[in-house]
Amino acid sequence: MSIAPRWSMLAAAAATVIAVTATGCSSDSGAKKTESKGQSGAPAPSGAAPSGSGAIPAGPGPQPAYTVQKQPDPGTCHYRYTADKEPLPDAKCSPGATNPKVTQATLKTTICRSGYTSDIRPPTNITSREKTANAASYGYKGAMREAEYDHLISLQLGGDPNDPRNLWVEPPSPGHKAGAGPNNPKDVVETKLKNAICSGKTDLVKAQQAIAKDWTTALSSLGIPDSKDKKAPKQEQKDSDDE
Repeated sequence: MSIAPRWSMLAAAAATVIAVTATGCSSDSGAKKTESKGQSGAPAPSGAAPSGSGAIPAGPGPQPAYTVQKQPDPGTCHYRYTADKEPLPDAKCSPGATNPKVTQATLKTTICRSGYTSDIRPPTNITSREKTANAASYGYKGAMREAEYDHLISLQLGGDPNDPRNLWVEPPSPGHKAGAGPNNPKDVVETKLKNAICSGKTDLVKAQQAIAKDWTTALSSLGIPDSKDKKAPKQEQKDSDDE
């Protein structure tokens, strides 16, 4: 056999090896890209606020039968306080969660309908156990009857009834009298926001975002007058989230 045919055979074999190697690298690279995409698309942990968008997560909504929900691990949540010493929840543990049944289009049949919140409120045999566990999450050491197991976005503002991201043990506000039970002025703010929503003076989503961010500034941020009432009228107390 002449030298030329031998060189042709060797060149063909080398080309085959190069092609196989190149195909293998391309496949490897694609697998890595797919894996990376899958990780970045994974849902955020249930106790974490969504990253980037600032949107409030949606909860499962009202249930025919509620079950006790797992709370954050003990000592992993930390209260924040305003300059006036009003308590705010940990934004990572309790970012809030909305009730998907409540939208701007369903206001008349949901939060603007009298008695709606009582229809969807979880029973105390469920929330009392959650409250005890959540108190440990936040390291709350006070008397349990003095604290409110509070819906950050209240039921009357379209908050989810039993999503753990929407519930926190709210300690008493300044001026609290020992033995008097919760004295949270947040309840008054919630009712004023609900009235503003139902009268068309503000938008549902904007009110939910305002209360989740800081209940003490929610009214002013939406341009809703605040008379600074410290005691809720009877109707407001009826609609509050106090157990």
